[in-house]
Amino acid sequence: MADPLAGRRVALIGGAGFIGHNLALELQARGAEPHIVDSLQVNNLGAFSNASNDPNKTLYMNLIYERLEALHGAGIPLHVVDARDYHMLSRCLGEIKPDAIIQLAAVAHANRSNKDPYTTFDHSFRTLENALDFARGFGTHFVFFSSSMVYGNFDGEAVTEDRHCDPFGIYGALKYGGEKLVIAYHQVFGLPYTIVRPSALYGERCVSRRVGQAFIENALRGMPLTVNGDGSDALDFTYIDDLVQGILLCLEKPGARDQVFNLTYGGARSLNQMVEIMRQNFPAIEVKYNPRDQLMPERGTLSVEKARRLIGYEPRFPLEKGFVRYIEWYKGLAKRMPEVFSAAARR
Repeated sequence: MADPLAGRRVALIGGAGFIGHNLALELQARGAEPHIVDSLQVNNLGAFSNASNDPNKTLYMNLIYERLEALHGAGIPLHVVDARDYHMLSRCLGEIKPDAIIQLAAVAHANRSNKDPYTTFDHSFRTLENALDFARGFGTHFVFFSSSMVYGNFDGEAVTEDRHCDPFGIYGALKYGGEKLVIAYHQVFGLPYTIVRPSALYGERCVSRRVGQAFIENALRGMPLTVNGDGSDALDFTYIDDLVQGILLCLEKPGARDQVFNLTYGGARSLNQMVEIMRQNFPAIEVKYNPRDQLMPERGTLSVEKARRLIGYEPRFPLEKGFVRYIEWYKGLAKRMPEVFSAAARR
């Protein structure tokens, strides 16, 4: 029996990033025809090649090159296009003729978004509108990457997709606005869509330096781990393999059309629990606690029951499994590239 994704042409806008390259490789393995559309500027080669003061520049450039080499080795086309340019993006997508568009283009970091709202809008909302305007003319299935940040504070309960959204901060507001724009294109033009809300992603070849990544890199360099707050904050940490499988189901299953899904592990873990896993793997680590960032909402578990019911989503990587795999991958990386984890590299 043929794979339901075989032969499907999928354009991944912003697809050379952490999520996109992992997703493209899995699509290719399933017999689909992924196309990467990316300017390589946001959180990618362009950003780090100009980051002269970033102590992680060498490490992250290496990780980005590994992504690009993996895509090239798999024969996945890379279209170097700035998605902010309406005509350039439309021409590129017109040549690809995608059956589905996955919109990943964004400044994927809440703190950076608050510091630079204009760039965040430019690379998030403008690119989204350009992609939607192409898709509406062809009835292309449009998959939009939103965020758990749209909910705002979780108030201690596992949030479901129909819960009232009350984001604060630039990142969450733009993501929620993006959701509304996608739904509006469905209402006006009949555009089929799927909106996904991930949370606290982690995994190999990420360069966003999210909390788990920062913990591991600091431990490998003999530096203390820094926790914002008292460590009781809980996040629905999600390993990249679970998210990728969820997106493939969204492309494959008719039940995903015109729906919003939480795509996470479905069970929050506290920062102190993550620290404990770190202690098991790096017994000598030092942990420092700083004041909590008041612009970060109090989050927790996202219910994945809707995705389980409608598309058969079954996450397989709790933090105790996925994060340990991530740590082992980083230890292997440190053996291959000891120079980027040396004391000199962090100065």
